[in-house]
Amino acid sequence: MQKTTKWGLGIVCIFVNANQALSQYYFRDAKHYSNDVVIEAGASVGVMNSFTDLGGRKGKGKGFLKDYTAKTSKPSISIYAAAIYKEWLAIRLEATLGTVHAYDSILQDFSGSTKGRYERNLSFKSNIRDLQLAFELHPLFFKHYDEDKAPFLSPYIVGGIGVYNFNPQAKLNGRWYDLQPLRTEGQGLPEYPDRKLYSLTQFNVPLGIGLRYEINTNLFVRAELVHRILFTDYLDDVSTTYVDPAVFYNHTSPSQASIAEQLANRSINMSNGYKPRGGAQRGDPSDNDAFFTFQLKLGYTFPGQKRNSTIRKRF
Repeated sequence: MQKTTKWGLGIVCIFVNANQALSQYYFRDAKHYSNDVVIEAGASVGVMNSFTDLGGRKGKGKGFLKDYTAKTSKPSISIYAAAIYKEWLAIRLEATLGTVHAYDSILQDFSGSTKGRYERNLSFKSNIRDLQLAFELHPLFFKHYDEDKAPFLSPYIVGGIGVYNFNPQAKLNGRWYDLQPLRTEGQGLPEYPDRKLYSLTQFNVPLGIGLRYEINTNLFVRAELVHRILFTDYLDDVSTTYVDPAVFYNHTSPSQASIAEQLANRSINMSNGYKPRGGAQRGDPSDNDAFFTFQLKLGYTFPGQKRNSTIRKRF
């Protein structure tokens, strides 16, 4: 009798533990159930663009989308992994590679309205390496759904913190030069103590929106637009005013100073005689630069454990 009681207690314990374990899952389909947290991994392709002091659209330089031009979009790619809690909240780590560039000559057709931006004739490009840790919020999944009633399409918002590396360059006589070491606006030189040499690795704040579509139990596609708020106005190496070119010769070799002088003031190549001097406006320090991506993502969520197919209802 005592032995039978022990067996009975053991079976009850096993049943209770099993029931507690099952309560931590929700069902994905007739054959599988998933943990409260599932893992999604995937890759993205898309475009990257930027908002800086250079290029833009006709008229006076404007902020944000008012100065957007599709002509300067460049390809971007990314890979990511996300932990998703009950389909409504996710934390995601994503690495993105892309390129941004802009050039004042894009304004040629509107040169009469650009307030000297076309005549400035500056340009840049920069490779971008961006790593972000972000949260996704899927409002449609704030409620629970019976199995097969959950929506296939889920809009969401995304936001977090990122770190990125950039390196603005400009072309002179067929060769690309790194602009930051040239100190084109006197950054870090004693003649301009208020202009600090900017770092090429900085933090950003990614904010965006997306739309996720469930192809099947494990495959998802997304369309996503993410804007990065930056804490620098030197993504394009342009921010304040022209400097006296003599300062370049005070601190570097004649050959290096000559390159810095030519890349700091490209307007001397214009045929209309526009030649701004030291102290003239070169950029607008009142607005920081920014860059953004629009990407299509393909994600895979790892299969859940097999379950009893007679149990259908999602917790």
